[in-house]
Amino acid sequence: MSLRSDDWREGIGDVDAALVDGYQSGLPVEERPFDAVGAELGIDAADVVDRIASLIDAGIVRRFGPVLNPPVIGSSTLAAVQAPADRFDEIAETINAHPQVNHNYARDHEWNMWFVVTAADRATRDRILDEIAAETGCEVLNLPMLTDYYIDLEFPVVNGDRFARESLQATDVEATRISEASVADLSALDRKVLLAVQEGFPLSTTPYADIAERVGAPVDGVLESIRKLLDGGCIKRIGCVVNHVATGFDSNCMVVWDVPDDELDERGEAVGRLPFVTLCYHRPRRPDQEWSYNLFTMIHGREAAAVDEKIDELAGEHLPFDHERLYSTATLKQTGARYDDLVGA
Repeated sequence: MSLRSDDWREGIGDVDAALVDGYQSGLPVEERPFDAVGAELGIDAADVVDRIASLIDAGIVRRFGPVLNPPVIGSSTLAAVQAPADRFDEIAETINAHPQVNHNYARDHEWNMWFVVTAADRATRDRILDEIAAETGCEVLNLPMLTDYYIDLEFPVVNGDRFARESLQATDVEATRISEASVADLSALDRKVLLAVQEGFPLSTTPYADIAERVGAPVDGVLESIRKLLDGGCIKRIGCVVNHVATGFDSNCMVVWDVPDDELDERGEAVGRLPFVTLCYHRPRRPDQEWSYNLFTMIHGREAAAVDEKIDELAGEHLPFDHERLYSTATLKQTGARYDDLVGA
């Protein structure tokens, strides 16, 4: 199945469709979680696991398990470089070789390569940025998140929506300040659990027991740790991590806005509530690098024209400020955040 196939929906039945849209979050934190999922879908737990495996094989689901929250667990930043065209591939390869780089996209802008660096602490994160600058010879634009207004790539895909969440009315928003210096209060078991699940859950009817065996702890302790990590925001949700390109949402645009500082929270929270805005957050200006933008929004769509239409709506009705539209032109790297350096930290 092509990842850009228009007929991806024809390749899965109604039960698989319900699994994809109904379980992007909310997997029960109990010893046999797929029993409850199967009861909802009218199938047994083993069938649920087999269907998830098939959806992963088909490229519709990237992985199944937790979505981790890098700025809460450790230290994370969005960074960019201006890669010369004749060195673009070389620079991408150099940046992607760092395991702490978990996303990298080409974007249509003079800052044309955007990547995320995640580490256990700020010092490690900044050291990696320094290494990237030295290895590539490129100046690095470092834009850590300062306020999270709305960030969650969970949205319905089994539909004909032109843009993400077209059929929804609103989303819940809460402005969360992010400190670059803070690191989550993690026990030794929490660290082991995070490392064990960072690439997804074991696909079995007893995933928590499998994790417990992997980390050498009782299953009740693992369940308690997972609940703690959810409550503390280290894990955002547990379920299907959908491949949005495979399901047709392959037109996405990061829009950066120059919002007056005294209006930032009010505007950020209002825009974050709009269902078609899939990400909304505050990052610093960098005037010394001629970067004047402080609010970032993302819109995902199946049609570029529909995405542009929603950006026009944002600019006309909600954010009447200078902005730039940075469409992604290629995915250079996309993996889950890795936290291997948490062990023993």
